[in-house]
Amino acid sequence: MVFSSPFFVAFFFPTLLIIYLITGARLRNLVLFCFSIFFYTWGEPKALPIMLVVILVNYCVALIICQSSARAYFFMAGIVANFGILLVFKYLDFLVSNINILLSSIGISHIPQPNILLPIGISFYIFQAVSYLVDVYRGQVPVQNNLFRFALYISLFPQLVAGPIVRYASVVNDLGRRKFDATNFQEGLIRFCIGLAKKVFIADSLGYVADCIFDSPVNSLPSFWAWCGAITFALQIYYDFSAYSDMAIGIGRMFNFTFPENFNYPYAAKSIQEFWRRWHMSLTTWLKDYLYIPLGGSRRSFPVTCRNILIVLLCCGIWHGAAWNFVIWGLYNGFGLMGERILGRLGTNLQSNWLWQVLKSLRRPFTILFILVGWVIFRTETPDACLGYLKAMFMGNPNYDFYALPIVWENCLTYSNGIFLIIALVFSQPLNRVTFTHFYRSLALQLALFIVFIATYAFIMTTDYSSFLYFRF
Repeated sequence: MVFSSPFFVAFFFPTLLIIYLITGARLRNLVLFCFSIFFYTWGEPKALPIMLVVILVNYCVALIICQSSARAYFFMAGIVANFGILLVFKYLDFLVSNINILLSSIGISHIPQPNILLPIGISFYIFQAVSYLVDVYRGQVPVQNNLFRFALYISLFPQLVAGPIVRYASVVNDLGRRKFDATNFQEGLIRFCIGLAKKVFIADSLGYVADCIFDSPVNSLPSFWAWCGAITFALQIYYDFSAYSDMAIGIGRMFNFTFPENFNYPYAAKSIQEFWRRWHMSLTTWLKDYLYIPLGGSRRSFPVTCRNILIVLLCCGIWHGAAWNFVIWGLYNGFGLMGERILGRLGTNLQSNWLWQVLKSLRRPFTILFILVGWVIFRTETPDACLGYLKAMFMGNPNYDFYALPIVWENCLTYSNGIFLIIALVFSQPLNRVTFTHFYRSLALQLALFIVFIATYAFIMTTDYSSFLYFRF
């Protein structure tokens, strides 16, 4: 089930709100848990036992950690169990297929392909469970003795399948009895409506254009439209994922849960490092706190710091999916961050050099260019397709003019899609006059948003809906 589906908007969420609001405070967690389980099993009931096993294992391990003298061994066992589950269900097929390629090259019979179902959202709730174990082991959060409350923390439906990754410390107080807060409910509803409009109108419109271009034969791709595809996909993945985060944060606030922000205008970044501080912030913060800093962070020698950066970004790429394009994308960003650090060290001695000042002024366009190339790697599924697409972008296509418009997508960039592309470009940058706070305070903006919501509601009731990009991660 997705937030932009007719069933969720017209039935699931209104029903949940009504039952939740008329139920006493003692039973509201039960209501949320039951609806969360229903939400998760709606499209994939076979994946539910896996999530329940993760809940039970981590609940028991955390209790043992606090009571056993061999707490370090049980802690490591819990970490291995979590990542073992993730390895089996997300990466085993990928590993076996690549082993079979190696075996076939030396004439050895292949290993049977397991063809294991990938549970939706497993990367997100496994990372939440791991962060809980680590924080309990470090003594940073109290252990949760109530199995039901811990199960609600892992399974809470707004952030269950596509984040943001919620730390236990940020919701431990919210897991108790919560009172209805009219202000939080209003702000959460506004945030949800904004996210729904972003998904339905902007992300899906841009996704249609990006799919038309990326699915076209690369030998019929003029340079202009290759760039257009890269830009529209970059905007699509941002609006698609940030829209889900907006809706998740909004729903959480309606129920008096505080979820972390996940995006902060990443395309306004002036460096690759700044981009990663603004993009998918709950994941990058998780990787920083639970991987980068334990590896030594930037406290050791410069080569060790570069090694740590590369390891973290490689893990970030692998986290996104069991495919070589994600591995390459992670390494690409890792080497980009390393190169940026090296240039930064060189620049300390060149501050008065005019050429260095010119290069500094080009940081932002270079960052955008770097990001766009990265999204092409992310979007294309094979190295050959990636190289062909990048060749069309930077070297053109001798079969077509720079701006030629092949018939295969002559209708994909319609007037309405063009308008949404312009809106997406404008609102991808921070605008001081339009923020969430302004919507919370302005009656006129709320009225405009209500009209947009009605239009969005009518649209999703009469058209097919698309899933969120990050559901497959």
